[in-house]
Amino acid sequence: MTHTDVPSAGPCVLAVDVGGTTMKGVVVGEEGRIRHSVVVPSPAEGDTSPVEALRDLWRQLNSDALALGAVPAGIGVVTPGIVDEAAGVVRYASNIRFRDVPLRTLIRDDLGLPVAVGHDVRAAGVAEAVSGAARGLDNFLMLPLGTGIAATVVLNGEPVAGADWSAGEVGHMPVHPGGESCACGQRGCLEVYASAGGVARRYIRLGGTPGLDSRAIAEATRTDPLARSVWDTATHALGTALATLTLTLDPACIVLGGGLAEAGAQLFDQVRATLQSALAWRAAPALLPSAFGARAAQVGAAILARRAAGLAVPEGWGAQNQGSEVPRSG
Repeated sequence: MTHTDVPSAGPCVLAVDVGGTTMKGVVVGEEGRIRHSVVVPSPAEGDTSPVEALRDLWRQLNSDALALGAVPAGIGVVTPGIVDEAAGVVRYASNIRFRDVPLRTLIRDDLGLPVAVGHDVRAAGVAEAVSGAARGLDNFLMLPLGTGIAATVVLNGEPVAGADWSAGEVGHMPVHPGGESCACGQRGCLEVYASAGGVARRYIRLGGTPGLDSRAIAEATRTDPLARSVWDTATHALGTALATLTLTLDPACIVLGGGLAEAGAQLFDQVRATLQSALAWRAAPALLPSAFGARAAQVGAAILARRAAGLAVPEGWGAQNQGSEVPRSG
């Protein structure tokens, strides 16, 4: 699927967000507005190599930008998994079937552009810091609550990558020791209970109506006791985990995004109450919704691309893309 906004001549950057379901590419103009987007399905196992599919996407995105009269100055590509941003290599990402993939080298070979390779959640945190909910803050957390849960930890203005590029894997914090099993092999992990995917899986496993996603389960809590129980467990687990992170890192705010955050006050009010009750001697940090939603990683990738190209990124750059998806056709 593709979408093109009003053509805009001049320099631009390319940004690609690689996921297990889709790979999304955008052309972002000098002023920070998304001008063109391409969305393709991520290859299923046994289909085209995921690396080759990604190479096809960034080649197409580059050609599309040139056809619009926009000259690409750089490209940012972000993925889940263990991403060595210094080397430009995705060490391991199970849901996109990457292992030791040298993205920076491949992009330079294909496009000859300055390249930034990043982690999708850390890139989303960069977007929120520059232009979103955490704008102007040097210390904050961001947690997208999607299929799983990871976090961006921003300290003194910089996202923390960790000694092995694995910082932020908070979805595997044990919130119920000896609890339900997680795909990672541990038991009682946060994302089993409090991710959008985890809420849906628990509801079905405990006998709920098949086919309901986390949003439908949230809506069903008014009339369905099982939905209410699963939801209450999720918000309590998340609030408890955020209390631990608050006591460890002392963030100025915590930004929540992803599918579960779309429940709005129904999520935020309950999590905020649990968080505050676990912090008896201090105030809880502000709990805020993501400004960019599903676009956060894309905007972050574009910011990383501008930095790689040596272009300025003024505060507020990319803010035009907050809160909405670009409609697509084709």
